[in-house]
Amino acid sequence: MESSRWTDDLGDKPSNFYSIKPTAACYGLCGQCICHHLGNQKLIIQYIFLLHFSRVTYLYSLQPNSKVTKDNLVLVSAGRWIYAVSSIDGSISWEKELSLDGLETKQILQSPENDIVYAVGIARSSKLALYHLSAKTGEVLKDIQESLPGELSGEIVLGSDDVLVALNKARSSLFLIKFNSGRISYNKVHVSDLVQDLSGTFKLQSLSNGVIALQTPSTVSLLKLKDTDGLEVVQRFDQPAALSDALTIAEKDQAFAVVRHVGSQIEFIVKFTSDVSSEIIREKVNIDQHRGNVEKVFLNSYIRTDKSHGFRALVVMEDHSLLLIQQGKVVWSREDGLASIVDVTTSELPVEKDGVSVADVEHNLFEWLKGHMLKLKGTLMLANADEVAAIQALRLKSSEKNKMTRDHNGFRKLLIVLTKAGKVIALHTGDGRIIWSNLLPSLRASRFGVMPSALRIYQWQVPHHSVMRENPSVLVVGKSGAESSAPGVFSILDSYSGEELNAMKLDHSVVQIIPLTLKDLSEQRLHLIVDSNSNAHLYPKSPDALDVFLHEMPNLYFYSVDILANVIRGYSLQKSCDIEGDEYCFSTKELWSIIFPSDSERIAISETRKMNEVVHTQAKTIGDHDVMYKYLSKNLVFVATVSPKAAGDIGSALPEEASLVAYLIDAVTGRILHRVTHHGAQGPIHAVLSENWVVYHYFNLRAHRFEMAVIEIYDQSRADNKDVMKLILGKHNLSAPITSYAGPEVVVKSQSYFFTHSVKAMAVTQTAKGITSKQLLIGTISDQELFEVAVT
Repeated sequence: MESSRWTDDLGDKPSNFYSIKPTAACYGLCGQCICHHLGNQKLIIQYIFLLHFSRVTYLYSLQPNSKVTKDNLVLVSAGRWIYAVSSIDGSISWEKELSLDGLETKQILQSPENDIVYAVGIARSSKLALYHLSAKTGEVLKDIQESLPGELSGEIVLGSDDVLVALNKARSSLFLIKFNSGRISYNKVHVSDLVQDLSGTFKLQSLSNGVIALQTPSTVSLLKLKDTDGLEVVQRFDQPAALSDALTIAEKDQAFAVVRHVGSQIEFIVKFTSDVSSEIIREKVNIDQHRGNVEKVFLNSYIRTDKSHGFRALVVMEDHSLLLIQQGKVVWSREDGLASIVDVTTSELPVEKDGVSVADVEHNLFEWLKGHMLKLKGTLMLANADEVAAIQALRLKSSEKNKMTRDHNGFRKLLIVLTKAGKVIALHTGDGRIIWSNLLPSLRASRFGVMPSALRIYQWQVPHHSVMRENPSVLVVGKSGAESSAPGVFSILDSYSGEELNAMKLDHSVVQIIPLTLKDLSEQRLHLIVDSNSNAHLYPKSPDALDVFLHEMPNLYFYSVDILANVIRGYSLQKSCDIEGDEYCFSTKELWSIIFPSDSERIAISETRKMNEVVHTQAKTIGDHDVMYKYLSKNLVFVATVSPKAAGDIGSALPEEASLVAYLIDAVTGRILHRVTHHGAQGPIHAVLSENWVVYHYFNLRAHRFEMAVIEIYDQSRADNKDVMKLILGKHNLSAPITSYAGPEVVVKSQSYFFTHSVKAMAVTQTAKGITSKQLLIGTISDQELFEVAVT
């Protein structure tokens, strides 16, 4: 695809943005390219061009009457503005702002008899406007405006060169808006007269040559424009399907693709817009059933050896994976859902010495036997080239790094990720290969209706001791809608196979998820789900889990951060609940709150320690051989606020207007243990909290560079333990419990450093016994990963 040789900036006058349907052969994976014929030239304006024409609504080329003139003007419309741009150097020949408020141009045409340009637009979904403009100067020669009997929904497509098809606000009728010879006329067609038993929401898609698609979540109807009577149904597909845009094949003919589900397969159909009833290609393709429905289709053509046209299609599935289909086969596939990961957790692999069967963890018994047969053929020198490649792949897979069993140091694990599409994928840490994937039925998004959302993924059961033979499992928490009051969704999956063990739709919403360190007798982790009514629900709902929770409930506290209200609140749990008969529901009691003044501070980030973090030693020896005791409260919370003017991007505020304030807060009492202000600093802020220290990253406007600050907090109340005689006589408080209500004496040390990299993410390493020194893992905006030695 060729790049544009010129660009021009039209400023900020445009007020809306719509995708532009290509009028020449164009194919791009992004779907954001524009193609248009300019005489014998083909102008291809790519995405970089759209950055300048930021809210373009339509593009049209003018064909001058003079055959000598080589410059063809390109008309660009954006809202009420129309620009005439030279195709040679990109200079703006003229520009015109149309008079009607709220106007959005939908179509531009040129009269073949004279130099008149017709611009058709719709204002405020209820008024049609037709403007006659001079192609040379842009002067408005005539202005025609008419009102429609009903408001439009905003969904308008181009039926043909002189017909717009618009959907009314009630979504029950279609308006056929015809403009020719300088006049506007319209015809109203009821949707129920075209398609019987139409249910659910639907959308329109324009193909070409008067062909329009009417899509619902379960059906697709192809409609054809008629001269006088309006529309007629040409064909209907009763399965979930997706259509591509029309692709120019000949001068007056275009092709489009329909991909639909037929049982366990998908069917690839190609048609010409000139004869929708006939089919060029009809192929059935076998695909993985864990990919969901077809979401989008991009059609591409190629020339065969016999000079005929062949077709291939790039298919985007519901799980955000990509498939390239050609000649009835999937040529290649990609799990692009991995680019939209929302949460991740780890799972231990099985122990090899316990006699775990290879067939239990590596696909199935057939694959295991097939691998041994391939190795035998390779040993006997009977393997062909493909089998030799398969043997090499098996050897790589069975190498020490890529085994499906646990290693001595615990480096080999399964990374179980949750994607935005609601798909769970298990990756091997050895080589990153996909072990299994599962698109959860409870989180599958309907194509035009309410869209469920995946929230978090947690370890649900980590087998040890008496239940060692059981497989570990993970918990996926989601919502059945976008609203905060939408009911929650649970799904429990086997970590080794990806099989969904249990799924349930909750009778309450999910606002906050609190994983606890507690476990029941079956090694299932306890979780608290806080709903929109501030009630806490205990899971799993079993008598054993309830007994464990009630024993520890007086020592359980949690906090919530409301960024919109600019407040932090701390809560405790009560035995009573507003829901009668539900013994697993607990009410909450607000203990404290910190309200930050909105005129001077806005909450930017909050971090806390990992609940399962292991600390090897309570003390730290400093440079003068003195001993300081770490403040190791698990209720420590780090909060960073910025001034309102510094809440935007870097450079949005002056150094005098920007400030960053870092807080260390006790989540049980709400006591502020430490507060430090960085003047002239702003976000983006990234932070990590571990043991008794916090590291956070920000931008210093005064120094024009990034900085990283470290805060360490120590428990001064244990300073007497440094007396050797008291330790010998047993007069120490090393075993005394740490309580937030005692108001411990703390001492804080902090230091800031210049840091040359812009940070995207931060994390800290964690080991089983906490002996190894902590290291920071820093991900930069250039997708590099840095290791930095942290505080020990």
